[in-house]
Amino acid sequence: MSVFVDTNVLVYARDLSVPAKQQRAHEWMSALWASRLGRTSVQVLNEYYVTVTRKLTPGLAARDARADVDNLRAWMPVPISAGLLEAAFAIEDRFGLSYWDCLIVAAAQAADCDYLLTEDLQDAQRLDTVTVINPFAHQPDTIL
Repeated sequence: MSVFVDTNVLVYARDLSVPAKQQRAHEWMSALWASRLGRTSVQVLNEYYVTVTRKLTPGLAARDARADVDNLRAWMPVPISAGLLEAAFAIEDRFGLSYWDCLIVAAAQAADCDYLLTEDLQDAQRLDTVTVINPFAHQPDTIL
């Protein structure tokens, strides 16, 4: 079993403006690091870096955000490739999701993940081999 983590979960773990979501995101991240079940993509790491350095108040220092990204490389980020784009197009045609969400789902599938941790899609939605989990609706120990 493995769990693909979307950008919003990583950002909330660093976002001081929403303490309840920050706490839950920390719980998920701690559980995923401890279990070694976390996965992500290069797209997510790019989005994370831009969001925490430019959109959060207070923003993260670039060196701290880069250290986070470097640590998350242990999660074997799925690269953006022509094959991933084609898979995203097929998911878009089948499920009618936004293209950016389709890229995330395609990356989760490419990483052989059972779960996609995000608040951007419907909780418990099954997208072929991946089940969406809203991290703010579930404790990690109920899934892992």
